[in-house]
Amino acid sequence: MSLLVVRKTFDQVEEIRRVAGRADDRGPLRKVAVCAVVTNPLAGRGYVEDLTEIVDASGELGTELGERALALLGEPAESYGKAGLVGTDGEQEHVNAALTSMFGNALRDAIGGGKAWITSVTKVAGPDATIDVPLAYKDEIWVRSHYDALTLTVPDSPRPDELVIIAAVANRGRVNARVGGMTVAEAAK
Repeated sequence: MSLLVVRKTFDQVEEIRRVAGRADDRGPLRKVAVCAVVTNPLAGRGYVEDLTEIVDASGELGTELGERALALLGEPAESYGKAGLVGTDGEQEHVNAALTSMFGNALRDAIGGGKAWITSVTKVAGPDATIDVPLAYKDEIWVRSHYDALTLTVPDSPRPDELVIIAAVANRGRVNARVGGMTVAEAAK
């Protein structure tokens, strides 16, 4: 049995078709977030030096959330991000431990690769908190067209002794992106 016991899951799918009254030739932008609300094994224990138990347990969640996100997206992912909330009986470092490279590598593998660093954000929060999950192109962090975010609230979460682990993917960059910089084609070279 995993150390990070799942109480519930929550998924969000957003589809953006037009921005400023205009669509572009790439079709709708789909942004998907999948969340696992899990027990925080370190909640209420004060300062704990070694966070390895959370780091080691997070890989399984990275795989599960990545596979679910890709299935909900329904097509290849071009960008990704991760985020986490920790309840008030824990500390921010607990949720950061759940999002290290153990989680990130499993997420990358589940969605079909990606070479770029995975953007992330974490915070201490109470139930019904809102978080903005950053997104960036999965193969090159400098592709500006894919800089984006997905805003979500997980109902009734996190409780004081919980972590909310979030994986997010998108099928493309922003609708009508036009601020220049490296393109997806240039990143592929």
